[in-house]
Amino acid sequence: MSTPGYSGTPLSSKLGIRANHAVYASGAPSDYRKLLEPLPDGVTFLARASQTTDVMHVFTAQKAVLAKTLRAARAALSPTAMLWVSWPKKTAKVPTDVTEDTIRELALPLGFVDVKVCAVTEIWSGLKLVVRRELR
Repeated sequence: MSTPGYSGTPLSSKLGIRANHAVYASGAPSDYRKLLEPLPDGVTFLARASQTTDVMHVFTAQKAVLAKTLRAARAALSPTAMLWVSWPKKTAKVPTDVTEDTIRELALPLGFVDVKVCAVTEIWSGLKLVVRRELR
């Protein structure tokens, strides 16, 4: 299912979720799994991030929460995992102190680099982070 008003590409595909991936979502909307449909075969959802997590997706509107979450993710995830950070769009009128620049400010010193941005829903934007190649 694609999000109304966006490309026909399924969200799971835009996020790079592939067959047999293990996904961990934090702070996600209640309909997150439905937003990802159709899911590739064998995708599983984890209760916490770990070395076996392929894709972690964090939703937050608070910089302090994001800073803590990014540090924890860097410690928990394997260097080849993808980390998506979603923050409320300005048009969503959700109180937030997170922007695309805020994410970079917090993530880059931890060894992450941003490689892609996409619309997740009408409310949330997403920035894809990966560990810098030389740190993998």
